[in-house]
Amino acid sequence: MPFNLPIFLTWLRVALIPIFVAIFFLPPSLMSSHVANVTGAVIFFLAAVTDWLDGFLARRLGQTSAFGAFLDPVADKLIVAASLILLVELGRTEGWMAMIIIGREITISALREWMAEMGARKSVAVASIGKLKTMAQMAAILLLLYADPVFPFVSTLVIGNLFMVVAVILTLWSMVYYLRMAAKEFADKKMDA
Repeated sequence: MPFNLPIFLTWLRVALIPIFVAIFFLPPSLMSSHVANVTGAVIFFLAAVTDWLDGFLARRLGQTSAFGAFLDPVADKLIVAASLILLVELGRTEGWMAMIIIGREITISALREWMAEMGARKSVAVASIGKLKTMAQMAAILLLLYADPVFPFVSTLVIGNLFMVVAVILTLWSMVYYLRMAAKEFADKKMDA
């Protein structure tokens, strides 16, 4: 297993998950809910930044590896799943939305693995719709973690859940897109056989 700066950043993202979750369950005598909200949102934001940074550094420093390519999406999915489950537990978003997003992540991960075994992983490579879904999802999670009003008349919970609805729509749309790409690849391979 290689170890370098990009992989360290990915492991750091994984290691932050239990700390990130625990912050929201500390007694108010140790940390007020506002401080927990801000701290949780900052940790999630830093995790999102390290997700971009580890990939950038791996390419820039020539430190890409099969292990890093495996670990990076696993770390992403773990922190997103932990965040969504936490937000449902805190009553800040709906369980059905979290289930759709987590279910899609599991489905597409399995699909990519299957397509890789067929030698056709590129047919389900990240597309623009997947990037839009991720942006909407990250914005929703950040706003819902923060949860405090920005101004007296702006509820981050309302705006965060609007972003969550957008993320769910893009999640379903991107899943259909990837499944269609895989089905096309599968049909092409069947015809070639």
